[in-house]
Amino acid sequence: MAVIHKSKIEFTVGLDENKVPEELNWTAEEGGIKNEEAKALMISVWDSKGKDTLRMDLWTKDMPIDEMKQFYHQTLVSMANSFERATNDDKMSATMRDFCDYFAEKLELKK
Repeated sequence: MAVIHKSKIEFTVGLDENKVPEELNWTAEEGGIKNEEAKALMISVWDSKGKDTLRMDLWTKDMPIDEMKQFYHQTLVSMANSFERATNDDKMSATMRDFCDYFAEKLELKK
């Protein structure tokens, strides 16, 4: 199957004098997103040659700790959902969601 269309997602990172992120912005024009502000991002890329995951985690220095905890929780929930869609492994997906509930409980994220 030939590639007939390409889509681009772009991240721009503004750094301070110590190369610590001051601002994060992203654009995904096909999704209607143009230069939107973000406070944190996590990118995982599968390297099929090396059979390893390449990662980039960035957050601005003004990202509040309570929002970082929510960000991690929501990312874990999203990973459980994605895992289920990708593998159809209902049992492990449920186990992952149980951990997400435990994580939220311990961080007092759910009132």
